[in-house]
Amino acid sequence: MKKRYPFRLGTTSYIIPDEILPNARYLAPLVDDIELVLFEVDDGYNNLPDQSVINELNTIARGDDLTYTVHMPVDLNFLGDQNSLNTTLAKAKRTIDHTLALNAWAYVLHLDGPELLLPSPPLSKQQWQEKALNFVAHLSKWLGDSTLLAVENLENYPLDLWDDVIRLAGTSRCIDIGHLWLNNHPPVPYLERRLRETRVIHIHGIDERDHSSLRHVPKAQLEEVFNELIRQNYQSVITIEVFNQEDFFSSRDIIQEFFDNQRS
Repeated sequence: MKKRYPFRLGTTSYIIPDEILPNARYLAPLVDDIELVLFEVDDGYNNLPDQSVINELNTIARGDDLTYTVHMPVDLNFLGDQNSLNTTLAKAKRTIDHTLALNAWAYVLHLDGPELLLPSPPLSKQQWQEKALNFVAHLSKWLGDSTLLAVENLENYPLDLWDDVIRLAGTSRCIDIGHLWLNNHPPVPYLERRLRETRVIHIHGIDERDHSSLRHVPKAQLEEVFNELIRQNYQSVITIEVFNQEDFFSSRDIIQEFFDNQRS
């Protein structure tokens, strides 16, 4: 199933109920990219790979022409006071330091700010942007290339929230199609304006929860997305962002069916 599409098709590192390394071994013959979903609980368990795991992940990648995308921890709070920011920066740097040897395709980053959604926000959009740019500048320096950072659109926020930060910081994008569907935003107009800056796409269906199988997506909606990707000759990573075998295989089969029909 590898190398069947004009883009690199991938999924997450949590398809079988096990750690990152067994998932990588399982998925390597099936996908072109694996999203390493990393988390770090302060003063508790974390799944940051150690050097032996990194070495094995690189061996797997060389053997199966595989790439990795790294999903940064989602609890990186860059809006707090200086002490809070220092803690967040230390956590982000640990994540990068642990994974830099993978030569990852991209580092997916959430730049959120729930304060902005309050009726009377305690900070302005300009203040949020300044803090976001400062945070991104540190990460870009540690990565050595700002385009490796792929800033993801998140549900419930204004669609243009990240545009200026991405432009000013020189990062790339992660467009999450599922988040657009979740908020009833048509993806094609969003892709028309932003796909050229995009290094990663996340796609998943919406059922009782998001990150479900694509079988929950109306066929016409899915075809609109893939027709736009074909029209713009998108060749980077698409991650089926689900977390079990049934959702992964059913989603992959739906994508395969679309491209089989294109070829017939």
